[in-house]
Amino acid sequence: MPRVKPDLTRQLSSAWTADIGDYVTSLRWSPDGGILAAASASGEIWLIAASQGEVIQRWSAHQFGTAKLDWHPDGKLLASAGHDGFVRIWEAASGRELARMRAASAWAEHLAWSPRGTALAAAAGKILTCWDPAGNLIQRFPEARSTLSDLAWKPASEVVAASEYGGTTLWATGSEEPLLHLGWKSSVLAMAWSPDGRYLATGDQDASVHFWILDSESHMQMSGYPTKVKELSWDSESRYLATGGGMEVCVWDCSGEGPEGTTPILLEAHQDAVLALAYQQDGPMLASGGQDGKLFLWMPHESLRPQAVAELEGAVTQVTWSRNDRRLAVGTAEGTVAVFLQGSANVAIG
Repeated sequence: MPRVKPDLTRQLSSAWTADIGDYVTSLRWSPDGGILAAASASGEIWLIAASQGEVIQRWSAHQFGTAKLDWHPDGKLLASAGHDGFVRIWEAASGRELARMRAASAWAEHLAWSPRGTALAAAAGKILTCWDPAGNLIQRFPEARSTLSDLAWKPASEVVAASEYGGTTLWATGSEEPLLHLGWKSSVLAMAWSPDGRYLATGDQDASVHFWILDSESHMQMSGYPTKVKELSWDSESRYLATGGGMEVCVWDCSGEGPEGTTPILLEAHQDAVLALAYQQDGPMLASGGQDGKLFLWMPHESLRPQAVAELEGAVTQVTWSRNDRRLAVGTAEGTVAVFLQGSANVAIG
């Protein structure tokens, strides 16, 4: 079957671009949408003004590379994890380091603030650790059986999920015993909670996606992907789950009895692997970025054709919407950070 060709008359034009000099490993909007934080494989952190793209702050954060960034919910603190095994907390206004914590001897690759900002969780090797906003240790959880591959806080809770080979474990801060273990025989590579907290989706090494229903501890499997699945994004209504795992974007309807055994929506336009997916925070539009350097905007529930396209230099490694959906930020393997505004190319982004 021939691949769907995008409508090239709808070309997205970026409002501004910045060059951070190396592979963009993490891209995060501040809670108020005024600042975009970007991390590079060389270890630098950049703070860029959302309006015009001017650099506000720039500093070297981690030897051997910065892996992940996350803003505290109050927007005053920015946390980073790096390949030097450290987690750091920074004062966003000045770039001043406020706390430095040794996560483990291994790379610290994953971190996230809890929804209320009371705890910062980080995964390094087989160790999951939580600190408070001042950098004081809250808890170091029992060592996992294998390297932790991802972590994610359950929405509106103090429960954190950590994935590894053999499944996902849910922990509550203050407890030495896990709340729940969702076992699976393969390696879990990525996780995404539905916004309502009822479902947990995982992308797996065995080229499948699992859909866990927390109330019943039951699960469903969607298999047949060309490659392992690391790209997951839920829509704001917790109904649709977009997944990568190949050149197509696969969108599952998770309503009713669930997605297992149903036919997904297939969005075909990329000419190489999909590397990044992001639904709007409060809208139906889906953005996808690929190894082919293309950014596509989709309305999956209205059309199989992309609404717009932008071409960037280098593979698209990061795609993220601002909280109000008025800005879409993209990062590439060549170090480009680009921001697209609401209404560009006559496509309503907001």
